[in-house]
Amino acid sequence: MKTRPTSDRVKESIFGILGAKLFDAAVLDLFAGSGALGLEAVSRGAARAALVDKSAESIKIINENALLAKLSSAAVISREDVFHAVKRFNSAGGVFDLIFCDPPYNLGLAPKILQALDLADLLSENGVLVLEHSRHEKLPGGLKRIVAYRSEFYGETVVSFFKQEGILR
Repeated sequence: MKTRPTSDRVKESIFGILGAKLFDAAVLDLFAGSGALGLEAVSRGAARAALVDKSAESIKIINENALLAKLSSAAVISREDVFHAVKRFNSAGGVFDLIFCDPPYNLGLAPKILQALDLADLLSENGVLVLEHSRHEKLPGGLKRIVAYRSEFYGETVVSFFKQEGILR
């Protein structure tokens, strides 16, 4: 349970909402945990996924899951702090069509990673950022690059969807 897997109900809802956006997408999965979201995206048509978590136990589980699902060739798995990874990807000019972010709840990480992603330039023009967080966490307003356009509630869990500011869908 330390990997905090996304419930099947929430995961199915996320992928139902994303639909065709998965096709051939470049995916970034931050706070990847078991790797369920990033690996599921690849199994549903995403081209590749970068999965990041700082826990050695999580990385072991992600590697095992990627092998079991025969998705290792499409997954780049790294053990590092997600804030460092965001800076590294940004410096390297990395751009993703889909960013999943599922930080541990109620530790102040959801607003912090949202602000870090807002400052970085990692989301493609028509990309989507999916942030899973607690309903008790207040997300920051006044972001410069990204804007929330949808939120779904599942008990304690909220899934918020973001796009680039000014991009119409």
